[in-house]
Amino acid sequence: MRVLVVEDDLHLAEILTEALSDRAYSVDVAKDGESAWDWISSLSYDLIVLDVTLPKLDGISLCKRLRTAANNATTPVLMLTARDTIADKILGLDAGADDYMVKPFDLEELMARIRALLRRGTLNTPTLMIWGDLQIDPGTHEVTYAGEFVQLTPKEYALLELLTTSGRRILSRSNILDRLWSLQDPPTEETVKSHIKGLRQKLKFAGAPEDFIETVHGVGYRLKQAK
Repeated sequence: MRVLVVEDDLHLAEILTEALSDRAYSVDVAKDGESAWDWISSLSYDLIVLDVTLPKLDGISLCKRLRTAANNATTPVLMLTARDTIADKILGLDAGADDYMVKPFDLEELMARIRALLRRGTLNTPTLMIWGDLQIDPGTHEVTYAGEFVQLTPKEYALLELLTTSGRRILSRSNILDRLWSLQDPPTEETVKSHIKGLRQKLKFAGAPEDFIETVHGVGYRLKQAK
């Protein structure tokens, strides 16, 4: 899942980026409201972590603009602020924020609230993602194949989850890069190839066939048809 962090405090932005990346989220960072709007206009985000006090365009105005855009009207927004008054909270929620946290905050609580917001958009999907003998638990990031636990890195997990949710739809390397890596420091397509190779090896070790992740030559990758 892709998250946009809109925060002009560079130290805090780094902390949030590291915490989210460790949990297999793809993270982009904007340091002012106008830059954030450029990101939002170009990409589809699963969630936005938005500071209130920002240069160029403040968080309240950005959230209002977001809610009037048809393609982003329902994107979850978690608003961060140093102001702890009821009036400020009401202002943020009325602007369209889904949740509101006051700085300084507990990082684990923030991560829990992010998970809760993301679950709201997937209430109609099963708790477990299942593809044949493959089972993925999005809540714990645990992966098993035919009952065998598969130990994955955060990026390998994100890649497998993306392939599973895409089913038989073919994902090109560039599409995978767009979904799983920050556009501020993008790797080459060889990085995708390397992660696919590592993921295949770990799944094979757990009992999956070598072609569980199929290569559609010249196009991209997809999962083998589930039986």
